[in-house]
Amino acid sequence: LKCKPEDILTFDLQLCDTQPSIIGGACREFIHSGRLDNLAMCYCATESLIETDHSLADETGIRMVALYDHEEVGSGSAYGARSPITIDVLRRVTRASCEATGDDGTDALERCVVNSFLVSADMAHGIHPNFADKHEPGHQPHMHKGMVIKTHCEMRYITDAFSQHVFHECGRRAGVPFQQFVVRSDCACGSTIGPALSVMAGVRGIDVGIPQFAMHSVREMCAVDDVNFAVEHMTGVFEHASTIIGEVDSKF
Repeated sequence: LKCKPEDILTFDLQLCDTQPSIIGGACREFIHSGRLDNLAMCYCATESLIETDHSLADETGIRMVALYDHEEVGSGSAYGARSPITIDVLRRVTRASCEATGDDGTDALERCVVNSFLVSADMAHGIHPNFADKHEPGHQPHMHKGMVIKTHCEMRYITDAFSQHVFHECGRRAGVPFQQFVVRSDCACGSTIGPALSVMAGVRGIDVGIPQFAMHSVREMCAVDDVNFAVEHMTGVFEHASTIIGEVDSKF
């Protein structure tokens, strides 16, 4: 650090695996890396946003990716998903948009939220051959078969019929596979930032992710195919969700 010990006022200490990520498997079909949960989904969301810059001229909404700290410990920080940062950013974006278009700004934030669609993307537990009984027989997320749509009867995930349709249709138009997952009724269920954001902002949305093994281990594993599918699927969300939501809302 090129400083004296007494010059260090305080510090945060975090230990992490320094071994580089690798692609492995007999057919080089797997990614072995630390912190795939949730850096993999952060990468997919960012990459898909970049991939869609060519279609911005046809967009009726505002495309946005939000990457938060502290999700694994409850998101209760000044820059976590439970903080005011999301609403603050939306308020500033809508204010700037109103100024650019001459809108008087009346209820602009509320209108923005009602017309928005949230994709809460966090990794999913893939079906493991040693623990297959932890999944319902008809809801077993497999690697190489696309993103997993997560549903929970007590809304531990924010997925509902409307958001499923929107995400399904985005995947269909992107030409990628996807899967359904429901937690076993006698098993405990984790959660994501989806419910926290949905409750705080009142935005419609869905919980999704790609399957992986060894979640929260120092070395995690997922499929190369699923990363590509996720980028393509979320690219479809950026390019088609506004149109699909408009089509649905016009019928009800």
